[in-house]
Amino acid sequence: MSKYINPFTDFGFKKLFGEEANKDLLIDFLNEVLGDENHIEDLSFKPTENLPKNEFDRKAIFDLYCHNQKGERFIIELQKAKQNYFKDRSVYYSTFPIQEQANKGDWNYQLQAVYTIGILDFKFEDNDKEKVLVKVKLKDQENAVFYDKLTFLYLQLVNFSKTETQLENNFDKWLYVFKNLGTLEAMPARFKSKIFSKLFATAEIAKLNNQEYSDYIDSLKNYNDLRNVLDTARDEGKIEGKIEGIIKALKRGKLTVEEIAEDFEVTEDFVLEIKQRKGF
Repeated sequence: MSKYINPFTDFGFKKLFGEEANKDLLIDFLNEVLGDENHIEDLSFKPTENLPKNEFDRKAIFDLYCHNQKGERFIIELQKAKQNYFKDRSVYYSTFPIQEQANKGDWNYQLQAVYTIGILDFKFEDNDKEKVLVKVKLKDQENAVFYDKLTFLYLQLVNFSKTETQLENNFDKWLYVFKNLGTLEAMPARFKSKIFSKLFATAEIAKLNNQEYSDYIDSLKNYNDLRNVLDTARDEGKIEGKIEGIIKALKRGKLTVEEIAEDFEVTEDFVLEIKQRKGF
C-alpha cells in the first residue's frame, strides 16, 4: 500500500479537492490551469447533481461543480478512460450551468462565464493529441473568438512525462502530483510550499479514519479493476495488430519466417501457426 491516496480514484479526487476544508487546493490548481484566462480568489461548492426539469430530461452528474466570487461556473471532471462522444458530453454538461443562470421574470440574458475542466487519463485522437493542455473556445471562420464566456480546458496527463528534476513551475508540479502521488513515499523537496505541504498531509492514507479508509479501498479497487480491463483490451489490440501485420508480410512472401518473427517481436512458432491457419 502506498503512503498517499491515488488522486485518480473517485474518493481520492474528492478528498483532495471536493471538501470545504481543502478548497484552497482546488483554487490553486484551477488558477494554474486557467493561467492568464482568469484568477480565482474564492470558490463555493454547488450540488454536483443537476436534476432534470421533467421526467423526459436527462440529469447531469459532475465530479465537482463550483462558482467563484464573480458568479462564474466551473465544472471539473475526472475521466479515467476514453469514452465515445466524450466531447459531446462535455458540451452537454456545460449547458446546465448556462441554463441555471436564467432569472425569472424580466432578464436581459447576460451570462457569467462557464469553464469545463477535464482531467483525462487518455488523449484525444485528433490534432491536439500530443498536447498536455488543450484549450477550446467558440471561434468564427476567421479563427477569432466569437464567444469568450464558454471555455473547455482538457489536461491530457498521458502526454506529461517530466521527471521531478524537470519540473519548471507550479503547473508542472500539479500535473506531476496527479500522475505520481499514488506511488510516492515522501513529499519531494521541491514541493515544500504551504499549498503542497497541505496537499501531501491531506493525502496520507494513515490519517484517514476507518470509514474513509474503507471507502478509499473500495474506490481504489474499482480504479484498479478499470485499469486492468483497459490494459487487457490494449494488449489484445496489440496482438491483433501484430497478427494483421504478419499476415500482410506472409502475403508479400518476401520475408522469411525468421525475419517476420524478428520484425514483429514474436516467436517463430507464432508466425508458423498463423501461416498454417491462414493457409500460406
